[in-house]
Amino acid sequence: MKIEQIYTGCLAEAAYYIESNGEAAIIDPLREVAPYLKKAKKDNAVIKYIFETHFHADFVSGHIDLAEKSGAEIVYGPTAKTSFQSHIAVDGEQFKIGELTITALHTPGHTPESTTYLLTDKDGKPYCIFTGDTLFIGDVGRPDLAQQGDLTMEDMASTLYDSLQNKILTLPDDVLVYPAHGAGSACGKSMSKETFDTLGHQKEVNYALKATSKAQFVKEVTDGILPPPQYFAKNAAMNKNGYESFDDVYEKGLKPLSPDEFETMANLSGATILDTRDPQVFAKGFVPSAVNIGLNGQFAPWVGALITDLKHPLLLVVEAGKEEETITRLARVGYDNTIGYLEGGIAAWEQAGKDVDTIKSISAEEFERIANVDASIKVLDVRKPGEYESEHLEMTMTRPLDYINDWTPEIDHNDTYYVHCAGGYRSMIASSILKARGVEQVIDIAGGYGAIKNTGLKRTDFACPSKAMNA
Repeated sequence: MKIEQIYTGCLAEAAYYIESNGEAAIIDPLREVAPYLKKAKKDNAVIKYIFETHFHADFVSGHIDLAEKSGAEIVYGPTAKTSFQSHIAVDGEQFKIGELTITALHTPGHTPESTTYLLTDKDGKPYCIFTGDTLFIGDVGRPDLAQQGDLTMEDMASTLYDSLQNKILTLPDDVLVYPAHGAGSACGKSMSKETFDTLGHQKEVNYALKATSKAQFVKEVTDGILPPPQYFAKNAAMNKNGYESFDDVYEKGLKPLSPDEFETMANLSGATILDTRDPQVFAKGFVPSAVNIGLNGQFAPWVGALITDLKHPLLLVVEAGKEEETITRLARVGYDNTIGYLEGGIAAWEQAGKDVDTIKSISAEEFERIANVDASIKVLDVRKPGEYESEHLEMTMTRPLDYINDWTPEIDHNDTYYVHCAGGYRSMIASSILKARGVEQVIDIAGGYGAIKNTGLKRTDFACPSKAMNA
């Protein structure tokens, strides 16, 4: 028996490869399917099933491409309806993988079709559960993503409570819990950095499982849930209705363009120029109107949160050799319309005599000197609301990057804005978007709040009302 968790940190997502006696199954595969095919080939195994725990909202699954390439059957839980060929399991239905048995346990609540897969060994002993977004390590799935008809978030949370109590918590304490996500995913609100655990330990430490009543569970699970990123519903629809072949997406996007071709393509297509280099490298010189979302951070989720049209054409500026990785990570969240990349990068652009823009980036110490001279400067804290409320500079205005498309109309293009986040990644995203939208005087504070805390500027550790942009 082989069970391998394939964890992708930038998405905080876990897929699973299971193999026994020459038969294999994949659970919740990512968009690019070559790694699963290679694993099966190495094991001289045939992929028999592709199990989907639910219609994922935070990434596009590779189930359709993998089924086409491997001949495996796609399996969803009860109530699921797809536009492609799939097997809709009934509650309690069993599937054989070599000497192993996988049983579909319908566990609605996160979504109506959410299903947990129980794996039992050759002796019939329960070994592990693949819980999808029903049960995480330290948390449970958010109940607000798939409300139907008159069902409310509280109704779904109530259903989730029943699923956990009746289908999961009745299993032995030594059963391993393998979820679909870990810390950093927007599918829950307080997930652990650990990616698996025993069920018994989760009963002791998971706040949701310690609830003493359904009413308490519903209240705690629904409290403080932020609105989902805008791309979630769109990804769920792609997973349900199908999508373009990853091979075609890759072929379309992997087109090297000279600076002249790149400029012409940008003008003709109206494409967003996406620069994925390190924030501080980007700041020193970039193609005018380019938006910086660095590959070395939560790249795909931020693209999904900020670029509202999945079909909008994208042109890439990347570090040499990062073209394929960028296209792959975009496709994982449904951005399939990359139409080329700048061959030779920004160096080729400069050598061709093209205009280059910059963003001024200053140290926290320099920012402190400026703030001490002029107390009226406008400082934007683009961290999440919870980060801001826990501690922030007294002079800052909270303007979360997540909602930049909502608050940019308030910005005065004639003013100067100092921008910071926690460490510098998100502030450069925000600064580049503001610059692309015509705000010329944008200054990034390098190192973010982590560096600012080492200055003498006044901070507060309590929540205060959001300051108006004109305050």
